Amino acid sequence: MSGTLPVNRRTLFRWGAGLGLGVAAAPLLAACGDGGTAAKADAIGGKLLPTTTVRSLGINADLPGTAAGVPNAFVKYPTELIRATKGTPLKGAKKITAVTETFAPLPTERGKNAAWQAIEKLLGAEVDFTAVPADDYPAKFSTMVAGDQLPDIFMYPETGGVDNMASFLQAKCVDLGPYLSGDKVKDYPNLAAIPEYGWRDAVKGGKLYGIPIARNGSAGAGFYRADLFAQAGVTSLDQIDSIERLVDLAKDLSDSRKKQYFFTGGGVNLLAMSAGAQHLWKRNHKTGEWTYQIEDEKYRYAIETAAKLYKAGCYYPGTVQMSGAQKAEYTNLFKNGKAAYVYDGMPSYLAPGAGYVDSMAAIDKSFDVRPIVPVGKDAVAWTDNVSLENCYITKASDARVKEILRLADFAASPFGSLEYTLITYGVEGTDYTRDKNGTPVLTKQGTQDITVPWSKLASAAPAFFSATDPDAAQHVHEAYTKIIPMLIEDPTQGYSSPTWDSKGLGSLYTIHVDGMKDFVTGRKPLSAYDSWVKKWRNAGGDTCRAEFEQASGKKGSK
Repeated sequence: MSGTLPVNRRTLFRWGAGLGLGVAAAPLLAACGDGGTAAKADAIGGKLLPTTTVRSLGINADLPGTAAGVPNAFVKYPTELIRATKGTPLKGAKKITAVTETFAPLPTERGKNAAWQAIEKLLGAEVDFTAVPADDYPAKFSTMVAGDQLPDIFMYPETGGVDNMASFLQAKCVDLGPYLSGDKVKDYPNLAAIPEYGWRDAVKGGKLYGIPIARNGSAGAGFYRADLFAQAGVTSLDQIDSIERLVDLAKDLSDSRKKQYFFTGGGVNLLAMSAGAQHLWKRNHKTGEWTYQIEDEKYRYAIETAAKLYKAGCYYPGTVQMSGAQKAEYTNLFKNGKAAYVYDGMPSYLAPGAGYVDSMAAIDKSFDVRPIVPVGKDAVAWTDNVSLENCYITKASDARVKEILRLADFAASPFGSLEYTLITYGVEGTDYTRDKNGTPVLTKQGTQDITVPWSKLASAAPAFFSATDPDAAQHVHEAYTKIIPMLIEDPTQGYSSPTWDSKGLGSLYTIHVDGMKDFVTGRKPLSAYDSWVKKWRNAGGDTCRAEFEQASGKKGSK
């Protein structure tokens, strides 16, 4: 997906293929308020953002993170579960209503759900939680808004929800600045541990409205088969010191006679980051000018390179043309050994069972899958995984807002804490047991009980852990030590463009993705590139640009 951009970053990660595959646009709502004007963020630092701090409970990471944003990594699960909240945070509170999306099966109802009951007992109040399958969530959100039936706290849809988000938030949601900006966040220490980049994405229309479901800053550049790279003489990514060397490697590892290819799915993102291309938007701070990705010559070079690799037979046939809904098809080709590289979001690397590490080990233990890092002297990493989304609190009394924030603070409890373990694994002895290494292992009941999406209310500070492969935690930790310093600015954080909100993932995104596919596969000649850019601009791209430039204070020269 998203975010990361306000909308696109999250969905680019979620659908996995980034700009290499197509996405179906989600229906959008008409917003509350007058709409039509760009919202300006008067400040994106200073007292507007919370003062973030490292959360220390005495749980020591095996591979410590950094203040710059490299997450902690653990090779063993903590045996002593330490509290991350005090007492009963919601004692005396009335029932809280919450609605979020979920990617998991719907949970067991409260009355039969040991984990849900234990969490509410610790909280001291009931939480009436509605989990909605992710594909159905945009429609659910539209219904809630249209019927003026927003719950106490809700997750904004990853694919966008209203045409003018800033106006909607102003009309319906709580400005959290008076509760969380600056040192005020210290009342909620788990929220204070969310990285600053997550909070930047929570600023909309110049105010702090959101509670981030924070991720790792960058979704990374995908995954590669280290065993196949080694067969081609590449035992370290540092050996791939240029895009040209990457191109040579792709050709070396592609053999149509053996049905073995370098790429499955999209490859433009890796090439673009390696070339130093911007993410979706870039702002010139001197002139105030905003440019879109397809206007960047480095991105154009990435598409041209991808087209040459496609012609050279380096892509698994048919996968570039696949839609986002077909993600499992092209990722499974990689998992089954048919490709050396795949673009997908970093969170899917260590996901228990279905993640790359576990699923590929089950297929063939010789498969050595690792996160790749953009290569070459000009390489950058995109800030495209700041958060899955944000949660918002519906307007309420001061006392009620504080209660809901205490719930969010509970949901953001860090890795290895008692609260985190209840949310992730449930009740010991009922929902999980521990193996010989002390790792929680879900029981049959646990697989059903723990699907209440508490983690969609707010995120714990990101951390890496693999119960099955300690080396994998080290691989992803090492990747982020290189990726975090390579991150480039996402200028959309803190600014709002109503046209981008409504068309960025709809018609404009369709033009972008369809055109990219046409060039890579040779359906259209690269000589038509400028006409493609013009089509995107005339369809609303220039309007988005003008709104962002107005919001950021300078109109620029374009």
